[in-house]
Amino acid sequence: MSATPDACPCGTGTPYGACCGPLHSGRRVAPTAEALMRSRYAAFALGLTAYLADTWHPATRPASVTLDSATAWTGLVIENTTAGRAWDTTGTVTFAASWRSGRRHGTQRETSRFTTLDGRWVYVDGVSAANPA
Repeated sequence: MSATPDACPCGTGTPYGACCGPLHSGRRVAPTAEALMRSRYAAFALGLTAYLADTWHPATRPASVTLDSATAWTGLVIENTTAGRAWDTTGTVTFAASWRSGRRHGTQRETSRFTTLDGRWVYVDGVSAANPA
């Protein structure tokens, strides 16, 4: 695991240890689809591939999860959510995630689908469009 930041990378402004840290360590599960989305973004930012694989639906999860070490994730904006609350079984989260790689930068926009599996939220898939600058 990479060094943990003071503020959580997911953009809530909450310290990492009180935000996504407990989800990443397995001490807590995400209560909503948005919380899982934020924790997955933070996992991308911190290089936590095991967490990404663990929170991916087994039917759509790739054989391995690898990240580009040259890409730095620099910000997350949640644009919309549908359902995905604690009492729902499915939900979507539309987000914009900013990235930087060398002199290139851009925004990854995606509408992600989530479902509950064995009492916890998992990522199913998403429709995305990268917008490099």
